[in-house]
Amino acid sequence: MKVQDVMTTDVATTAPDVPLKQAALELVRRRISGMPVVDGERHVLGVVSEADILAKEGDDRRGGGGFLQWLVDPGDPWITARFDAVTVGEAMSQPAQTITAERPLAEAATIMLDEGINRLPVVDTEGKLVGLVSRGDLVRAFARPDDEIRREIQEDVIRRALWLDPATVDVTVANGMVTLAGEVAS
Repeated sequence: MKVQDVMTTDVATTAPDVPLKQAALELVRRRISGMPVVDGERHVLGVVSEADILAKEGDDRRGGGGFLQWLVDPGDPWITARFDAVTVGEAMSQPAQTITAERPLAEAATIMLDEGINRLPVVDTEGKLVGLVSRGDLVRAFARPDDEIRREIQEDVIRRALWLDPATVDVTVANGMVTLAGEVAS
């Protein structure tokens, strides 16, 4: 499967000059945990997430220690930058990790796991937003019925990628585990 098969195309976005409070209200209203930050032409500039907003509330500079403590250990620069943020552009994570629609789901999963992120903006060749793929989208794809997985392997792998007659390979799928049997000329 490809990213385009599971991505959301009706994506909530925000602009870099939007007040952070307004973006937080939008996340709550839509019941989402993050959204891409785009310019006027829908180029992805970054992503603002709950983590970016929570950093503002959880800054350790408000604790004890005062100025001398700050000089010795100024704290995490990621938190420090976000603590003073007023707009989305000041708080967003950037540059955004993105992916194109024709990439395999496995690649999206690898990026999300390696980078510790929950969503990937999907962009076209010009970097313009066309969708969003989340961890939930990937889990739903993993949970597909066995017969759907079987059909995909027969059509996308055996017929389209290997150029073989699907009747030459026996494909069985049980609880998501695929078994191929048969003999092919090459």
